[in-house]
Amino acid sequence: MKRVFKVGLVLAFVLGAVSVQAADTLNGAGASFPYPVYSAWAYNYHKATGIQLNYQSIGSGGGIRQITNRTVGFGASDAPQTPEFLQKNNLLQFPAVMGGVVLVVNIQGVKAGQMHLDADAVCKIYLGEVTYWDDAKIKSMNPKLKLPHKMITVVHRSDGSGTTAIFTTYLSQACSNWKEKVGAGTSVKWPVGIGGKGNEGVANYVRRSGNSIGYVEFAYAKQNKLAYTLLKNPAGHFVAPNFKTFEDAAATGDFDPEKDFYLWLVNAKGENAWPIAGATFILLAKDKKNADMKTVKFYDWAFKNGDKKAKELVYIPLPESLKDKIRAYWKAHGIY
Repeated sequence: MKRVFKVGLVLAFVLGAVSVQAADTLNGAGASFPYPVYSAWAYNYHKATGIQLNYQSIGSGGGIRQITNRTVGFGASDAPQTPEFLQKNNLLQFPAVMGGVVLVVNIQGVKAGQMHLDADAVCKIYLGEVTYWDDAKIKSMNPKLKLPHKMITVVHRSDGSGTTAIFTTYLSQACSNWKEKVGAGTSVKWPVGIGGKGNEGVANYVRRSGNSIGYVEFAYAKQNKLAYTLLKNPAGHFVAPNFKTFEDAAATGDFDPEKDFYLWLVNAKGENAWPIAGATFILLAKDKKNADMKTVKFYDWAFKNGDKKAKELVYIPLPESLKDKIRAYWKAHGIY
């Protein structure tokens, strides 16, 4: 996995230097959630076709803004945009891959998969109502862990973020206090904590800060060797973040092309479903058919050739039936 991430980082640097006017370059910007898999796909796509991808991992808010302003060929967002927003801005939308957002902690002696948390505890930590790791609520779920009487350092995203939208939608659905006091969105007014830019920034803050907690896409937790937590899902089971629990959540999704595939996957009802799952989406400008067709060729290639790499990075490839729905959607809009 490390090797793939190095390729992605080098790719971003090299491709960032390529002129955006080059005929063999595809330009996109947005979500950091899918950056590891997009980088891996782009590397292999370039080897296969000679076409390069210049993708800026700037957060979903930036991706939505750039495609709305028509400064990139495509935007990427983990927060699905409503059909009303898409119509207003003359945009199209389709999912590209699915994955999971995980809670990660940096507590001396606590290893990956050892800590148990439920939505109420996570909510209270991020509201600033639970402030010490040895709080009775946390201890009751973790009787075998030696938790320190240390203040919790809360880490969140500082930029407009689809990962934040997935996380805060999860909290809003599971915790009425969060919904009333903070709400959901790519950017929210955080009651407590420090902000990091991108999934990369949050992962780095947690890795460097003792007694901290943050939320990142699972690939970033694995790459940075962070201690992820188990979470209690709506079925009442403590589940680990892995391919199977993400897949169980993804299986609940009914993506409708008539609604431009608008769908949230958080708090899925499956017995073993991971509760903070989500799809990541691509946004296209209807009035930029040439850029749309270049983008569609890349993602069609990825749908045919990229599933193995996605699975290696613990992302969930789209089911073939959904890929076929997307191709029909592209065709209906004259870009496939």
